[in-house]
Amino acid sequence: MEYILTTDNLTKKYGEKIAAGNINIHIRKGEIYGLIGRNGAGKTTIMRMISGLSSPTSGTYKINDESKRGIGVLIESPGIYANRTAFDNMKIKCIAMNCFSEEYVNSLLKTVGLGDTGKKKAGSFSLGMRQRLGIALALTGDPELIVLDEPINGLDPQGIAEIRETLEKLRDEKGITIMVSSHILDELGKIADSYGIINNGELIAEFSKEELVSRCGKYLSVHTDNNEKAVKIIRSMGIESVEYNSGNIRIDDAMERAAEINKALVESGLAVDEIHATNISLEDYYLNLTGGVTRE
Repeated sequence: MEYILTTDNLTKKYGEKIAAGNINIHIRKGEIYGLIGRNGAGKTTIMRMISGLSSPTSGTYKINDESKRGIGVLIESPGIYANRTAFDNMKIKCIAMNCFSEEYVNSLLKTVGLGDTGKKKAGSFSLGMRQRLGIALALTGDPELIVLDEPINGLDPQGIAEIRETLEKLRDEKGITIMVSSHILDELGKIADSYGIINNGELIAEFSKEELVSRCGKYLSVHTDNNEKAVKIIRSMGIESVEYNSGNIRIDDAMERAAEINKALVESGLAVDEIHATNISLEDYYLNLTGGVTRE
């Protein structure tokens, strides 16, 4: 598996306080990596170290980018000149990075959906438009990895949808790897391919979207007076996605067969105490791991 970024016990201390400790992150090339954690958990600290904006106290990170194009960054508010157009803002950044051409600036603005803003000043942009301009600025120089800290924070539903579509476009059409943090876990659940959960400065879990689906998602929960026998009956019906360790039986990918399963169990002489659909969201999973709420 090819990782574009890995960290090895990355740690940042401020005096005796550990803002982020022994962080081991693995980001695959061409994916959206969602970093989850409440305010003060250490997300921004990690992103600042990875982006080179802050030096680690200890530990290292490695960017596996043969072209050495570096990392694009949008942390906190984008640095935008309010009295200039989107084009002019991009022109200033491109000149500083020695990559300016009108065609290049227009292509980046088009990529983030700002190709038709014309002479409109950035100060009159909506918050969502300013965030998309910030993403365009982060894309200057064609980095293979961009780091975005809370890009949808404070946006209305339309603005959130626009940012989501922009990130998906960057991944799917441009092959850009994206590390993004957010408090809005349902939105991360829609776009991220992998996740890392930060709590009190520690990385407490890291998992892929496929692993999340197996741990969360919608499934049938079944309990009978003989669950071991019930599992055998359910599997004899050609249903393979059945799990049972203790407690209830979990059945994935068979929501539409609930009545059929119930009938088969009853006809086999089992007492079915319960059979119902259960839905565990990314937020539910996060709360189960951290034992707290997502807001301070």
